[in-house]
Amino acid sequence: MQTRKLSGCTPIPLSGYLKALGVLRVISEQLDQAVRGWWEADVFHLSTDLTPEQLCTFLLSDYAPTPLVAPWNGGSGFFPKDNRTALDAICASEADRFREYRELVAICQTVLTNMSLVEKPDGDAKPLLLQNCRNVFPDNALQWLDAAFVLTDDGPKYPPLLGTGGNDGRLEFTNNYMQRLTEVFDVQTGQPSAKSHSLLMDSLFAACGETRGKASIGQFDPGSAGGANSSGGYDADPTMNVWDFILMLEGAIAFAGASVRKLEHAAPGSLAYPFCVRPAGVGYGSAAMTDEESSRSEMWMPLWSQPATFSTITHLLSEGRVDVGRRRARHGVDFARAIASVGVDRGIDSFQRFGFQQRNGLSYFAVPLGRFDASTPTTNASMISQVDRWLDRFRRAATGQHAPARASSALRRLETAIMQGCQRDDKASALQMLVALGEAGMAVANSPKLRDADYPVPPVPLLSPDWLAHCYDKSSVHAREFRLAAALVSMGFASGLKVDNQLRLDPVGPFRRHVEPIDHEKLRGKYRRAAWVEQTNDPSIVWNSFNLIGNLNRVLNRRIIDVIRLSESTVYAPFDGRCTAWLSDLAEFIEGRTDDAMIDRYARCLMLIDWPKLKHTDIPWKRDPVHLKPPAAYALLKLCLVPRPVPSGDHEIDIKLDPQIARRAAAGNLHTATTLASRRLVASGLNPAIRHVADGQTSTNRRIAAALVFPISSKSLLSLTKQVMRREADDAFDVQYREKISP
Repeated sequence: MQTRKLSGCTPIPLSGYLKALGVLRVISEQLDQAVRGWWEADVFHLSTDLTPEQLCTFLLSDYAPTPLVAPWNGGSGFFPKDNRTALDAICASEADRFREYRELVAICQTVLTNMSLVEKPDGDAKPLLLQNCRNVFPDNALQWLDAAFVLTDDGPKYPPLLGTGGNDGRLEFTNNYMQRLTEVFDVQTGQPSAKSHSLLMDSLFAACGETRGKASIGQFDPGSAGGANSSGGYDADPTMNVWDFILMLEGAIAFAGASVRKLEHAAPGSLAYPFCVRPAGVGYGSAAMTDEESSRSEMWMPLWSQPATFSTITHLLSEGRVDVGRRRARHGVDFARAIASVGVDRGIDSFQRFGFQQRNGLSYFAVPLGRFDASTPTTNASMISQVDRWLDRFRRAATGQHAPARASSALRRLETAIMQGCQRDDKASALQMLVALGEAGMAVANSPKLRDADYPVPPVPLLSPDWLAHCYDKSSVHAREFRLAAALVSMGFASGLKVDNQLRLDPVGPFRRHVEPIDHEKLRGKYRRAAWVEQTNDPSIVWNSFNLIGNLNRVLNRRIIDVIRLSESTVYAPFDGRCTAWLSDLAEFIEGRTDDAMIDRYARCLMLIDWPKLKHTDIPWKRDPVHLKPPAAYALLKLCLVPRPVPSGDHEIDIKLDPQIARRAAAGNLHTATTLASRRLVASGLNPAIRHVADGQTSTNRRIAAALVFPISSKSLLSLTKQVMRREADDAFDVQYREKISP
């Protein structure tokens, strides 16, 4: 067995892919069943003992074309107004290679006569004709019928590969197929024409030569379709190699559809076609949501690198399953997720994605939409599967007739991020998916139409804490913003503080309640879940813009109001969290050297994490490597707004919460706020070295107040205490307290 490289058979365009299958099918069925084919470096290869010349000799001299007929189509050659030249020539032929063709044409004419059809059938006559054809056609012609149409309880369905039953607009495939046969063969004798050999060499081996003639290949090769701006002039005619058309249709027969009843659908029946899904207008350069409305569907053509027989490929195409979780892939995004999670049969290295989209007016073209690797599963695909059911519901709502524009845009960004994440298994792609998921969740939260619809979209379900480590990249330019956002949104989920041997939890609730109308009580406890609250005018929802500093100051005031209203005993500031901010990050934030927009974006997505499940050892960042401290004004204010007692000597002191301190700081009145803070500390038994801080720029003052919201660790609290307090040297206290707070 020798390796033969078919340079003319490539995965793009679709005609080249189908041509490769056609060559493998014809040789396997008519010459050598042991022949094997595979893809290597975007070229189809054959393993056979035939030389290139012997291969051409077989196709020119012994190849018997598969009889393809479509008596249900206008222009098929069976009706008076059709072009019957090629059909009549085949019927009058005496060549043995056309014997089966002549027999099948005779059967078609008998069926039409029995049904008294003298013109193209319409209405109920067409399904009846299709059924009669299936009843009387010989076994060797049934494969063509399965590829052209499928009979279901809802009537005939037409797989996208062959248009509408072997017809695409004005291009009738079977009649053109017969015309192409008359160009490469002398139909009467069955001998090849003078130019047939050079045409075949160019089609199979990409031999140089002027072998393309003026003819339309239809949707299978958009680059050869002609039209405006398709050549050096203003317009151009369609061109093709006639052997391309013949072998392309021979390969299309390898795809056979079937009507199946899917358990997850209530519909009576639906079309199941090999590696065919609904279109998704994302994942390629010219992507647009309008493509979903005008496209027929998508097909993902498998590429394999191991030699395989045609029977193996046929089994793959007919039985290949593409699953997402426990259900079949429905659209292009599902297909990408299935590939990335190894949801297809083994042995496939990659898929070439094609979309049957309207281009060049109303014509449909098989547009290549990208190559997707299927050899290695990605973690991103398994991560996004946590919200599989929510994604399905959100997509249904966002593509509805009256869906808000914001939801449609969020859906497109989310699905684009998923497609990219399924191709690249890196932290940047994972973070992009998470950010897009947060934006989609906000689109639902801000749309009463989606929350209160007949089929409402619930909140984004709680995500695994694994997202934190999966998305955090310490080398990223926005790693600092990521850490700050994580500390911020983990508020309300701290392990609590023991007072009088009783575990005291934050009564205010999680950060997420300040952003969307979520039922925060259901986010706490053993059986946590996300659900909308019936009362949408909750005053706790204060995160209403992309002004981060304003939002943080509103959260500061709101949480203090709520904790005073809800607490029944000793009141602590409700700013404890599962994650804590580094003092160096807070110093950079106060100086304005952070990207506020990125903190806002990260906060909107990281709040979706199920923070009570996060363990301290799972936090991907540990100690602050930079010994940069925030200004003294922050330290003075923060000591009055902490969720735990402040260390003093060999004991700890409770600082009574004073809402005026936070209120003055949020208003930008730093002098008054620090004066009140100093008095509060003195009244609590502490001796601050600073009595007040003069007002600076209002923007800086408000950033200091905003920084008070971020939770900090016990070690950071000790550092702030030593920064602003006067106390006698007591090394024993320092050692004792450090041992107490060390994990």
